[in-house]
Amino acid sequence: MIHLVKNYENIKQRLRGSVTPLITPFKANYEVDYEKQTELIDYQLQNGTHAISVTGTSGEPSSLTLEERVYVMENAHKAIRGRVPFAPGTGSTNHEETMYLTKKAQEIGADAAMVIVPYYNKPNQHALFKHFKTVADAVDIPIIVYNIPGRTAVNMEVETLARLREECPNIIGVKESNKDFEHVNRVLLHCGRDFMLFSGIELLCYPMLAIGGAGSISATSNVEPKKVADMHNAWAEGDVEQAQNLHFELMKLNDVLFKDTNPAPVKAALGMMGKIEPVLRLPMDVPSEKLQNEIYETLMDYGKVLQQT
Repeated sequence: MIHLVKNYENIKQRLRGSVTPLITPFKANYEVDYEKQTELIDYQLQNGTHAISVTGTSGEPSSLTLEERVYVMENAHKAIRGRVPFAPGTGSTNHEETMYLTKKAQEIGADAAMVIVPYYNKPNQHALFKHFKTVADAVDIPIIVYNIPGRTAVNMEVETLARLREECPNIIGVKESNKDFEHVNRVLLHCGRDFMLFSGIELLCYPMLAIGGAGSISATSNVEPKKVADMHNAWAEGDVEQAQNLHFELMKLNDVLFKDTNPAPVKAALGMMGKIEPVLRLPMDVPSEKLQNEIYETLMDYGKVLQQT
């Protein structure tokens, strides 16, 4: 596979800021609601979101069939219409599925693919290197590694990531859902300051910008896209104080949206906002009534819903 380096440089300039990891809306009968997906994408772009991802953790990929994952990617690409970069999640615990979905992302014209560290089977570092290199070598699409040890039970070590960066020119960055801030500092030290570092931990979105991060892929931006995008805009414009203010303004919402497993609270919130039917497929389900009440009260504080009468 011959990699077109100039294309990677182009997307590295464009794929920055607030990348919303869009939820997958379901109808009451649990079918994917593609019309609602299109509406959610328009809502995101109207509120300044810089890029869109689908079928990441927030998109419940393990609850979707392989065919549905392809349809979700295709519908999102059509809805975005090239207005912002599109970087769908194409990873799976199954190597062949990951290969298939990443190739599909390239076929439909996605700007990049986000490939998660395989979950459940806990590969060692040598196996992780082999998995990602095989996928990267099979495509020309830029790849963002998705490291989320809290979900996968294995951490992509910095040395492994640096080796992938060196040997695979289309591996252009990483989404780090890793609370170890020393780790993410070392990613840029060993992979290079031009390696794209995205935060997947809401309370680290601003701090990662301070060390040279490219942006965030934050579930909170499903609910409050404008404030998340504005925080990145303020940082890019050199308004550090405003970026800090927005970071702290978002903290209460960040906290409540992660009191249950993502995306259950996010879907509950979007339901209260009238954006979707708050439906998840089993084994996931909506949060407890107590947490739903707390989410509603928080949304009122942010002006996202009206007080019930």
